[in-house]
Amino acid sequence: MQSYGETLPPIGYVNFCRAREAECRPSRRFADRIQLTRAKAAELREVNTSVNGAVAPVTDMDLYGEIERWTYPVKKGDCEDYVLLKRRILIERGWPETALLITVVRDENNEGHAVLTVRTDRGDFVLDNKVNPVKAWADTPYTFVKQQSSRNPLVWTSLLPPDLTPQPAISASNR
Repeated sequence: MQSYGETLPPIGYVNFCRAREAECRPSRRFADRIQLTRAKAAELREVNTSVNGAVAPVTDMDLYGEIERWTYPVKKGDCEDYVLLKRRILIERGWPETALLITVVRDENNEGHAVLTVRTDRGDFVLDNKVNPVKAWADTPYTFVKQQSSRNPLVWTSLLPPDLTPQPAISASNR
C-alpha cells in the first residue's frame, strides 16, 4: 500500500480519541512490520473469526440513534467497532500497535467501510468483519482510502493518489 500524504481522520475516530486519550497516544515501542510466523497467522485468523462471531452487525443509527459512533462493541456494533475490538485484543496479546492500523476503504458497493490492516514482513493483511478469512490487502474487493500512520495514531494518511481523491464540486459561482 502506498500513501500519498496526510489527510483528515474520520470524525468518529476523533471523537473516540477525545473520550479515550490514552488509547490514541503514539506508542513508545515502534515496529513497522511484524514477522508473520505460522503461530501469528493462526492468531490473526482466530481473533478475526472469534470477534466476527461474537458481535452482531448493526448500524450506529439503529444502536445509538447517531450517524457515527466509534466504540468497543458489546454484542453488537458496526465495522469500526469490530476493528477497535480486534486491535485491542491483539495489543493485549503483545502485538505492536504500530503494526495494527485502522483503515478506511470503499467496499464492493462503493460504501464506506473500516478494516484492520496488519503490517507484516509478508505484506499487509486485512481483518474484516464481512469475512472470516484473513486476506492480503490486494486480494480484497476494496478501494483503500485512508489509514492511520504507524508512527502516530492521530495522524492519518491518504491511500488514494491525488488524481483519484474526491474533489469538491465546482459551481459556476466559484470558478
